[in-house]
Amino acid sequence: MRAEEKNMVERIMDTETMGYAYEYPYGGGARKEYMLALTPENLANFIGARGYDAKKIVITDVLDRLIVNTCMGMLDVCPDQKLCGRIIEYLAPIQLGEKEAGEILAVERNVADEYFAMEDEAVTMAECQML
Repeated sequence: MRAEEKNMVERIMDTETMGYAYEYPYGGGARKEYMLALTPENLANFIGARGYDAKKIVITDVLDRLIVNTCMGMLDVCPDQKLCGRIIEYLAPIQLGEKEAGEILAVERNVADEYFAMEDEAVTMAECQML
C-alpha cells in the first residue's frame, strides 16, 4: 500500500463519518466502489466531480444504510432531508459551474480493504506477543 493511500484512509477515518460509494457507469460494465468520508462537503465534491460520468451513484454508511442516491448527477433519494439540504449547499455551485469540486476524501474499496486487513494483522501480531 502506498503512503498516500494509507494517509487518505486515515484522513477519511479522522472525519468519523466513513461510508461507501457505488458508481454505476453509463453503458453498463462493472461498478466502481469507493470508501469515502460522508461529510456534506465531501459528498457534494464526490457527486459534483463524478456524477455526470455515472448513470447512478449509491452512497451508504458502513452498515449499508442508504445515505444518498444520485441519478445522472442529480440527487435522487436522500432519506435525511437535513443532510440533503447541507449537500445541496455545496453541490449547487459545482453543478452551476460557479466553482470546481474540491478535494475528495475517497479511496477505491480494495485499497480500504487492504488497509483494514493490515490493521487486523497488526492487532493479531500484538495480541500474540502478549501471550
